[in-house]
Amino acid sequence: MKRNSNLRRGLTLLELMIVLVILVGIIALVGPRVLGTQKKADIRTAQAQIGNLESALKMFAVDMKTFPTTEEGLKLLVEAPEDEALAKNWDGPYIEGGKLPKDPWGSDFEYEYETESTEEGSEAKKGTETFPRIFSTGPDRKRDTSDDVGNTSKKDESETETTTSGS
Repeated sequence: MKRNSNLRRGLTLLELMIVLVILVGIIALVGPRVLGTQKKADIRTAQAQIGNLESALKMFAVDMKTFPTTEEGLKLLVEAPEDEALAKNWDGPYIEGGKLPKDPWGSDFEYEYETESTEEGSEAKKGTETFPRIFSTGPDRKRDTSDDVGNTSKKDESETETTTSGS
């Protein structure tokens, strides 16, 4: 009788292989769905962070009467400008915690702000302001690729409207 109970103490190699095959099958079925969900969650997180940065930029613009230039970048949301005349209006930091966030892939957010130059004789362009472009380079960390996540500037929207209405 003792001999029979000693034989059933461990798993046989065949039983272990069956369990491994079942686990690999489950991972093969569930893995892509979980990874796809993570990718969507990262994109939504980046979009939410961009929305927070947009709000901070709007508060900055109320105090400073303009957005930071591309060269100044987002750092003006957490650091006062060096120019004392400008620094007196700065009421930051405009981001909670006083630190710029990283995107879900660990990179810094990119920032571009181009003011529209008014051409001589062009009354239509005078007074038009664009909103700064804030974007993440996405998981590949390369600019201007299909996986970039960002806001759309008003300039891009108006160009899209012009193209679609002209077609």
